[in-house]
Amino acid sequence: MANFRKRPVVVEATQWFRNGDHPQDHCKRLKDPGGNLYLGEGALVRYFRRPDVPGEQHCRECNDVMHVHGWIDTKEGGHIVCPGDWVITGVHGELYPCKPDIFHETYDPVPL
Repeated sequence: MANFRKRPVVVEATQWFRNGDHPQDHCKRLKDPGGNLYLGEGALVRYFRRPDVPGEQHCRECNDVMHVHGWIDTKEGGHIVCPGDWVITGVHGELYPCKPDIFHETYDPVPL
């Protein structure tokens, strides 16, 4: 048996609070039938929507209503993004959410 240590890896991360927060979301401004402008869905962090989960239901992780959550498709399937979660871009371009407390325990800022 041998011991191993994980190599330091630099990842990109963006803290997400609402639709359009991720710099690669490229949300378009759209008009509703009444002429009011609104922000379209993000390209990477999409709106949370599941037919079996009402938008008014409270999240078991953050207790906020599901209407304000995002959704990321990952290799393992979709993941809910709570407001305040960090969206990490992995070494192969994969995206995944990370809770703020875990993020701060795991990652240190790297100067640009």
